[in-house]
Amino acid sequence: MNCYDRRDLGLLLLRLGTGGVLAAHGAQKLLGWFGGGGIEGTGQAMEAMGYEPGRTSAVMAGLAEAGGGTLLALGLATPAAGAAAAGAMVGAAAVHAPNGFFAQAGGYEYAASLALTAAGLAVAGPGRLSLDHALGHAVNRNWMVPAALAATAAATAVVVGARNKRVRKATEGEQEPLFD
Repeated sequence: MNCYDRRDLGLLLLRLGTGGVLAAHGAQKLLGWFGGGGIEGTGQAMEAMGYEPGRTSAVMAGLAEAGGGTLLALGLATPAAGAAAAGAMVGAAAVHAPNGFFAQAGGYEYAASLALTAAGLAVAGPGRLSLDHALGHAVNRNWMVPAALAATAAATAVVVGARNKRVRKATEGEQEPLFD
């Protein structure tokens, strides 16, 4: 097995693992599978987290995760798929950020890992064991990588910024106890 074969196999494994996890998360939101809340339950949870309107937020996050994850696993439209999935995970990380980094304390570690892996796959490309390669990279052109990442970063900044503003406004005037 030469270096190129190993790289392609490694990218395939990363795509399948990351894409599968993301697709399952999206299916929880959209379809209620795997113990998820479906659109209604997830929409209510999204509103409680500061994402409004909740139903629209649930659909958009679910599509980004399920769609981006499925496309990543297939190695199809890899720049857009990786960027969409990374954006959804940045939104999740924003919710967990007040709890610190580590997941055991409710932190953003897991969401950040998925976001960075999805973004890394968008940049690295899917490898030769992919639909993008089989289709001549018709939806995986070099210019698509910065375009997809920039568009997703801008949209994510707007959505997360609006959410953070709502959360700050809701907790305005509350004071932490000075002494325990």
